[in-house]
Amino acid sequence: MSNQVETDGAYIRYEFSEFAGKLEPVKYEMPVPQGNEVLLKVDYCGVCHSDVHVHDGYYGLGNGKKLNLGDRGIRLPVTLGHEVVGTIVAVGEDAIDASVGEQRLIYPWIGCGECSVCQRGEENLCGKPASLGIFKPGGYSEYITVPHPRYLVDLGDLNPANASLLACSGLTTFSAIKKIQPLHEEEYVIVIGCGGLGQLAIRTLRSDGISNIVGVDVSEDKREIARKAGAKVVLDPRSLDATDTLTREADGNCMAVLDFVGNEQTVEFGLKVLKKGGKLVVIGLHGGELRYPIPFLVTKAVTIIGSYTGTLAEMKELVTFANQHDLLDIPVEIRALERAESAVEDLSNGKVSGRIILKN
Repeated sequence: MSNQVETDGAYIRYEFSEFAGKLEPVKYEMPVPQGNEVLLKVDYCGVCHSDVHVHDGYYGLGNGKKLNLGDRGIRLPVTLGHEVVGTIVAVGEDAIDASVGEQRLIYPWIGCGECSVCQRGEENLCGKPASLGIFKPGGYSEYITVPHPRYLVDLGDLNPANASLLACSGLTTFSAIKKIQPLHEEEYVIVIGCGGLGQLAIRTLRSDGISNIVGVDVSEDKREIARKAGAKVVLDPRSLDATDTLTREADGNCMAVLDFVGNEQTVEFGLKVLKKGGKLVVIGLHGGELRYPIPFLVTKAVTIIGSYTGTLAEMKELVTFANQHDLLDIPVEIRALERAESAVEDLSNGKVSGRIILKN
């Protein structure tokens, strides 16, 4: 079989040339993969909250302070998109484990491949990242180049559109859940933020046999979705007695909090409801500062964990898990790639109840 299919001489990427700027279609010459590189036609690409933060160009640090992403190595122009399913159209001469015509989920959290972090399989934590859609061109594009076949994962029997979410939303959720286990059957997990990631978390927890789940969200619609996804209890954190209600409903047994919002209010809420020895895992990046009395940290023996995406091994484990369970049945809207700009805007403005997936 040939190591490439016939493609036109140019393709389109949707990129922005200044932070918070317009996503514009830009024509590029079609790349020819070299060595271990693999070229894929993008079939589907999820639109993630991380895309919003990268597009804005900063993370909020609280008290008006910002972490400028340009100072963190992100270079303009940027082609967003790290939740990608694509079909292989060409391979480099050394890419022996990839064949033209195969549809694959792409692991985007690529590191330098040489440091101690990468060598122990945690490329997502590499200090010299080459993540697709952030530091390298991503899936808001007609085609995408991946540096090695090892980053391509067989989907099995999964719906390829929804399966794109496993590269970030699903992986981030799966990795965070692994950090709070094992749990006793009587212990409760609190899921703060019941948008796309929170819904996936609830489904994953239920599929893993964990039934004591509380969904927390300010949106009545999202609380109802959380209930339908399997949350035993849902509540609005703005109610005056929210923490007391939650503690009572969980019989004082809140062992873990998964915070998919990650602002000062949600972190404070999570720490208030945790029992002794509990774990708070912060996944969301809405920003702010963490303030917590050190004696409480010690005497309550709580663990505060930051969780950033997940490893390649975890993504492979997740794909196997998803093939065995009904994990991806969440509200999804398919939009044409040409509408990437509107997708980022709608997500930024809180107009998305589930997930948007761009289709090429």
